[in-house]
Amino acid sequence: MPRFEPIVGRYVHLECAGRAYRVYFEEAGAGIPLLCLHTAGADGRQFRHLLNDAAITERFRVLAFDLPWHGKSLPPAGWYADEYRLTTRHYVDLIFAFADALDLNRPVVLGCSMGGKILLQLALERPDDCRALIALEAAAHQQPWYNLDWLDHPHVHGAEVCAALVWDLMAPQSPLERRHEIWWTYAQAGPGVFKGDLYFYRVDSDFRERLAGVDTRRCPLYLLTGAYDFSCTPEDTQRTATQIPGARVTIMEELGHFPMCENPKRFRQYLLPVLDEILAREPPPG
Repeated sequence: MPRFEPIVGRYVHLECAGRAYRVYFEEAGAGIPLLCLHTAGADGRQFRHLLNDAAITERFRVLAFDLPWHGKSLPPAGWYADEYRLTTRHYVDLIFAFADALDLNRPVVLGCSMGGKILLQLALERPDDCRALIALEAAAHQQPWYNLDWLDHPHVHGAEVCAALVWDLMAPQSPLERRHEIWWTYAQAGPGVFKGDLYFYRVDSDFRERLAGVDTRRCPLYLLTGAYDFSCTPEDTQRTATQIPGARVTIMEELGHFPMCENPKRFRQYLLPVLDEILAREPPPG
């Protein structure tokens, strides 16, 4: 007999910075909005395990959208005239253009890697518009460990090189099937997308001198990082947490840079207590 998942996929048309976008997203569940932001060069497929987890979806409306240029969200009209570069300003505006289009009331925002790092900007700029921020593999600053200048060389298969780069960021304990799934997702990325995302991640997002402005009393901030992540190391995240009073930091054992999709069963052991804590702060109905 066929088995259907509870996930529903749709497109929403929205405008951001004067340009029109057709954005694909998937959702499941009901309750408090839980908005999920994918990693650089990837898409919302990374959150399919959360979208299928009844322990989450019976309490949260889980949504994951593909940024333009990613997954099923095409670039905007005229995209070929300019090099793709994701900036902090545009990233924040896209997140809230999507949230506003779906009328999400103070969502919990969960993001990984670049999707986690942008939450530091949300904590500074839009704390009252979010219930809580759950930043996976995020820190104020990390040193680059690669050179991407040659990715678009005609002798290089850029997508496969990106997939190879991220392979070692996963924990060796993570199931091989899940690790190959992440490789496959990265091998499908459009040309220049990974490099354009990392412009935000490595160039346009140094928060080291700005963290004192984060007020976790207005919006709780959780920092969760995999013990095997050498792109955003546990030390990077712990250093960031020491500069933010009230930030909650957890180092996740036997996990790497993609916890929600490289080892979903292990990751939910860390995520569910955070979601329970967020729900416990909600005022009683009525």
